[in-house]
Amino acid sequence: MNLYEALFVAVLSAFLGYEVISRVPVLLHTPLMSGSNFVHGIVLVGALIALAVAQGPLQQTIGFLAVVMGALNVTGGYAVTERILAMFDRSKGGKGGSAP
Repeated sequence: MNLYEALFVAVLSAFLGYEVISRVPVLLHTPLMSGSNFVHGIVLVGALIALAVAQGPLQQTIGFLAVVMGALNVTGGYAVTERILAMFDRSKGGKGGSAP
């Protein structure tokens, strides 16, 4: 794959991702966030494996950055999901949903 094909795939996936996410109903954001946290955890494991087999300083640097960014993504995703779920928890004083 040359540079133009890779750039085309990246731009196309960004537009497609934006269109898909923008059409998700509000009630489905929390379940989708949990699912994406699962996928991000798998990405983090892949980054750890890539770092483990990296040869040379450039590959090790890129692998290290991938692990750091993957860990931040997983941690941030779980923090956001926890905050969203806390908004619907009646026992902690949240407003809760419409159910009695």
